[in-house]
Amino acid sequence: MVQDRIRQRYLRDSLPIRLGGLAADLARIASCADDPRDRNALLTLLEEGKYFAEWAAPDAPLHVQETLAQVQIQLARWQHRQLVGKAEPALRSEAQQWSEQLLSLSGLNR
Repeated sequence: MVQDRIRQRYLRDSLPIRLGGLAADLARIASCADDPRDRNALLTLLEEGKYFAEWAAPDAPLHVQETLAQVQIQLARWQHRQLVGKAEPALRSEAQQWSEQLLSLSGLNR
């Protein structure tokens, strides 16, 4: 039920705002990636990001859909590695790169 409300709220925004929201989540992932005390927040952001990518895709052009699919796969990989306790040394830099790419695709940084 909560997820449905979040989805409905998320879909009210335009595609650029949705992409910007996912970019912001990826920036937050980058900022808490190295601190073990932020593990629960990191897992929440990883899960939320997968949903945001899925929900944004249907309204996006094909090249953006491809990027969203790649982001969703990467989020799932990071989430799995977190859940099994494996370190992901490049998480911070990769999440920041994805954030910047999505922000650019959104057009909000112009």
